[in-house]
Amino acid sequence: MRTIAVINLKGGVAKTITSNSIAYILANQGYRVLLLDNDKQGDASRGLNRRTQDGEGIDRIMTTRHPEDWMHKLIKKTDFENLDVLPANMRLLTANQTVMLDQTRPQQYRIKNALECVKDMYDFCIIDNAPDINISTINALTACNDVLIPVEIDDNTGEGLPELVNQIRHTREDLNEDLENYWIFITKYDRRNEAQRQGLELIQAAEYPMLKTRIRYSRKVSECTYARVPIPKYSPRSLAAKDYEDLVAEYIAKLSISGGEA
Repeated sequence: MRTIAVINLKGGVAKTITSNSIAYILANQGYRVLLLDNDKQGDASRGLNRRTQDGEGIDRIMTTRHPEDWMHKLIKKTDFENLDVLPANMRLLTANQTVMLDQTRPQQYRIKNALECVKDMYDFCIIDNAPDINISTINALTACNDVLIPVEIDDNTGEGLPELVNQIRHTREDLNEDLENYWIFITKYDRRNEAQRQGLELIQAAEYPMLKTRIRYSRKVSECTYARVPIPKYSPRSLAAKDYEDLVAEYIAKLSISGGEA
């Protein structure tokens, strides 16, 4: 199972739309996919119509000593073939606090250990993360092989990127030698906007590893959140849906070149 963490310390950059879209596209291609909602807001769960106000999910995984007793109980089937979800809600906030106070066992490997229990059931795990570096996101970085960083071009485009990249590098050095790649890619892109073209040049000049695919702005994206259906299913002919298909194809091609498993 290959694990992808979708992270940016800045909110509103389409992390959840990205996570749900990639998960749906991979599942639609025949891969077995687990979407792990690692944000207390539970938007990824909501986007697949599987969020509950008080049901257990990733919060239990963060606190239990025996994830093997819980993973199969907590993972939920979705309405889409090959796609399951481990949901989240506000209970994760309390769970994270509990983990930080727990000095009896390692804090950073809770998600990694849980995914080990189901690694033979899935080809990919997509982890949607909060716009923060907290114990949950550290757990996601410790568990993943690849990091995808969606970036929206605006006057705060670079906010948090150096800190996040440093965290990725430190995690790879100290906690997760299996963390192989990280890539930045552009979301909500409008090529007719001169300011966005200039912002893109600034990001490229920073020489972060980047995917070529840019997710173009589409009003259908906001509509799909109300429908609780991933954009590639809700509006497959929309600009964003087509771009996410291209993004997944580019990612798979990168894995093939690097020798990663897909």
